[in-house]
Amino acid sequence: MSSSPTQGDETMTARLDPFAAAPVQMKSWMGTSIAIAGSLEPSLVSLVEVRASQINGCANCINMHTTQARERGETEQRLYLLSAWREAPCYTDRERAALGWTEAMTRLSEGHALDRASATLREHFTEEEQVKLTLMINVINGWNRLAVGFGLWVDPAAAKAAAKAAA
Repeated sequence: MSSSPTQGDETMTARLDPFAAAPVQMKSWMGTSIAIAGSLEPSLVSLVEVRASQINGCANCINMHTTQARERGETEQRLYLLSAWREAPCYTDRERAALGWTEAMTRLSEGHALDRASATLREHFTEEEQVKLTLMINVINGWNRLAVGFGLWVDPAAAKAAAKAAA
């Protein structure tokens, strides 16, 4: 974890380092996160991670996951258009179903889009894939809450090293 990014005169610093405060649990959380992310196609995981992070306003995760998405071959166009995916023609029907489900699950308290998102999800994902996707959405929402809640800023290269160490 790094506290180097600056914004104006303020330096972003973590309020708490969860990896130091609860190392056993965070190592387990990291391992679970990696296993769940590995259960779906990487391009879909990237879109879900970035879109949920955009909704949650998690700069740390947007930075990290757009960097990882580019490394996986994701295009700038698709990353830039992600917040307007409904109007952008560059996503597949399966990706649209996943993004709709991501938004419904991330904005669960709003509830109004849940039935429509669920119906679309069932058209493009098996029951097993629906569970895997929902777990993936839970994972990224959890990371968003850890990062925003504790003021985390992790360099993508450092995150990659931590993920390798946890595996």
